[in-house]
Amino acid sequence: MEGSLFYWILWLFWVSITFFMNKQNPFRAKLAACILVIIILSNVHFTVERFQFFASGLFLLLLSYIILSKKKLGSLLYAFICSFIVTISYVTFNLFVIFDPVWVVFQKEWMMGFCLSCLAIILQNSLKDRLLIIVSGTMQGEILYAFYLSKFEFTYPIGAIAYLDVSALTILLLVSWSALENAGTFFQNHFHFLEKGKQKSS
Repeated sequence: MEGSLFYWILWLFWVSITFFMNKQNPFRAKLAACILVIIILSNVHFTVERFQFFASGLFLLLLSYIILSKKKLGSLLYAFICSFIVTISYVTFNLFVIFDPVWVVFQKEWMMGFCLSCLAIILQNSLKDRLLIIVSGTMQGEILYAFYLSKFEFTYPIGAIAYLDVSALTILLLVSWSALENAGTFFQNHFHFLEKGKQKSS
C-alpha cells in the first residue's frame, strides 16, 4: 500500500523526537514541527501547466535549499555537485525501471532507498549533509523525470506519496547507519576507558 512506509516512518521519527530527544536540544521543536507539516501537506497538490506538484515534496525542497544557502561557498559548491549526482542517479534508476524492469529483483522502494543511502554515505560524512543532498537531489530528480516523461505525453505527479515512501525509507536507512557509526565510536571510547581503568588498578 502506497504511503504506508512514509506515514509509519515519519510518525516513528515524530514520537522519538517528541518523547525521547533531550528537551534542551534547540532543534527538537523545529524537527517535530517540520515532520507534522510534511505529513499534513502530503495530500495537498496543485497543477502548474501540465505538471502536478505535491506540497510535501516542494516543502522539503525549499527547506533543503534554505539550509544549503547558509553554507560557505566551497561547501555549497560541493553540496550542489553531490545533489546533482543524486538527481542523475534518481532519474536513471526510474528510467531503468521503465525500460528494463527485469533487473528490479525486489521491491522498487527498497532497492532505490538502499542505492541512494549508499550513494549519500559515500559522498558526505555527516548525517545532516547526507539528508540535505538526498532531499534536494531526489526532488530535483522528480522534476527532471516528470519533464522527461512529458515529452512522451505521460503525466507524472511530482513529489507524490510514492516519492515520499522512497524518501522516508532512505532517511530511515541513513539515520540507522549514523546511529551505528556513533555506536561504534561510543563502544570504542567506553572499552578504551575500561582498559585504562584496569591498567591503573594493576
